[in-house]
Amino acid sequence: MDETWYTVEEIAKRLKVHEQTVRRWLREGSLRGRSFGGKTGWRVRESDLRAFLDVQPEKAAA
Repeated sequence: MDETWYTVEEIAKRLKVHEQTVRRWLREGSLRGRSFGGKTGWRVRESDLRAFLDVQPEKAAA
């Protein structure tokens, strides 16, 4: 089963927050993601984003 992966930019736009906010969540571990390094940067699976929003629903309403 293939799963959609999102970039930091896509998540920031979706949640209407700054990209640095998304990166902070990733560094802190509150949002699970994978760093591919270099220009590729972070990627977050759709299921991990949904889990993050289930725990912190106020982020979804931002």
